[in-house]
Amino acid sequence: MKNVLIIFAAVSIFLMNTYAQTPKDLAQIWEKQHVSKLQPSQVRHKDLQKYLEQLKGFGLKVEEVGRSYANREIYQIEWGKGTTKVFMWSQMHGDEPTATSALIDMFALLQENRDKDWVKKLENTLTIRAVPMLNPDGAELYQRRNLQFIDINRDARALETPEGRLLKKLRDEWSPNIGFNLHNQNSLTTVGNTNKQATISLLAVSGNAEGKSNEGHLRNKRLCTLIVDALNQFIKGHIGRYDDTYNPRAFGDMISAWGTPVILIETGAFHGKDEMFLIKLNFIAYLSALQAIVDGSEKKANPKIYDQLPFNETGNLFNVIFRKANIINFNETTEPFTADVAINAERRRSGENAPTFVQEIGDLSVFSGLNEYDASDFYLVQKKGLLRTGASGEFFFYKKTRKIDWKVKDLEKAFPPDAVFSNGKWTKGEKLLSKKS
Repeated sequence: MKNVLIIFAAVSIFLMNTYAQTPKDLAQIWEKQHVSKLQPSQVRHKDLQKYLEQLKGFGLKVEEVGRSYANREIYQIEWGKGTTKVFMWSQMHGDEPTATSALIDMFALLQENRDKDWVKKLENTLTIRAVPMLNPDGAELYQRRNLQFIDINRDARALETPEGRLLKKLRDEWSPNIGFNLHNQNSLTTVGNTNKQATISLLAVSGNAEGKSNEGHLRNKRLCTLIVDALNQFIKGHIGRYDDTYNPRAFGDMISAWGTPVILIETGAFHGKDEMFLIKLNFIAYLSALQAIVDGSEKKANPKIYDQLPFNETGNLFNVIFRKANIINFNETTEPFTADVAINAERRRSGENAPTFVQEIGDLSVFSGLNEYDASDFYLVQKKGLLRTGASGEFFFYKKTRKIDWKVKDLEKAFPPDAVFSNGKWTKGEKLLSKKS
C-alpha cells in the first residue's frame, strides 16, 4: 500500500508539473516572446492601440467598451472559455503604466502558446477580461487624474467620471469571481522601516471597514502568498504589503464589497533595473496567481506569509544624498556649514529629464539614498546661491583646497566649478566625489 501511495504521489506531481510553469519558466517565456517594445511610461493611447491591433492579429477578442472624458477609446481584452471569471484593470492613474504593458504581454503569450498543456488548462478553466489603460487621458499627459482632474480611484461612490462609471458597469454586468487592481507606487516606497525599495506591494482587499474576511478574501491572501513565493526568486526582500485602511471611495474596496474580491498589485522600482524588468515581474505575478487558481495549489498556501509582509513606509529613502557637504549660501553668507543634503526626482516618462528638488537638509544618518556621495572634501553651492528645501537640485561643487570669492557677480564664470550636478545627473566631474555603496 505504501508503494502505491508513493507512485500515486509521484504521478500527481508529474501531472501538476505538466500543467504548471515555475516562476523561472515564466521569466524565460517572457524574455523570449514578449511583444512589449516600449518602456511602459512611453506608451501613449496610440501605442496601446497598436499593441491591441497586434493582439487582434493573434486572434484575441478586443473590443471598445467605452470612452474617456476626452472621448478616447477604452478597450477590453478577453481570453479563455472557463467558468471562473477573472477581471483585471490597469492605469486608472495615468502615470502608473507598468501593468498595461504586462497585460498586453500576458494575453499575447497565452494566445500564442495555446498548444501548451499548461495554457490549455488555463483556457478551459478561466475566462479573463482586462481593461488596459482605463485612464487614457491621464496617460496621454502622464498625470494621475483624468481630464476632470478627478482621481478615478476615489470615484467609486460618486461615479462622477465616465471612466469610473464604465469600470463599475463592466464589473456589475459580468460579476467576476476575482479582480486584479493594478497600479504603480512611488519608487522611494520602502519595505517597512528599511532602506529596501518596495518593488512590488500586495493587498488582499477585505472590502469592509471592519476588515472581516470571507472565503474570497482568504483565497486572495493565499494567492498573495504564492505571488510572494514566485517573486522572491527575483526580488527577495523587496516585497511589501500595501496599506489596508478601508476607503469607501476607492474601487478596490468597493468592487470587493460588490462581490468581486480584489487583489491590489502596486509596482514600485528596483534600483539599477529598467521598466522592462518590472513588466516581467508583473507577468510572473499574474500567471503564478492564475495557475494557482486553476491547479488548486492556492488552497494549500499559507496566508500567514502574506500577513507577515511588512507594510509599506515612506520617508526612509531618497534618490540622492550628498554626505557631509560643506554648504555655502553665498546669497546670505560666505560662512560654510556642514550637513547632509537629500534630493528627490519628480516622476517623468522614461528618457525625459526628471527635475530634482531638495527634500531634506541636516543630519540624515538614519536615512539612505539610492545613490550617495561623499562631499566632505567639497563646497556645495546651490545654483542660485540659496540651499533650501524645495529648491532645485542643481549644485556646483568646489574643492575645499581652492580659494573662491563667493561674492563675485558671476560665480560659475569667474570660478568654474570642479563638478556640476543637475537634474539627477553629473554634467561635469562625475568621478571626483566618491560614490558610497
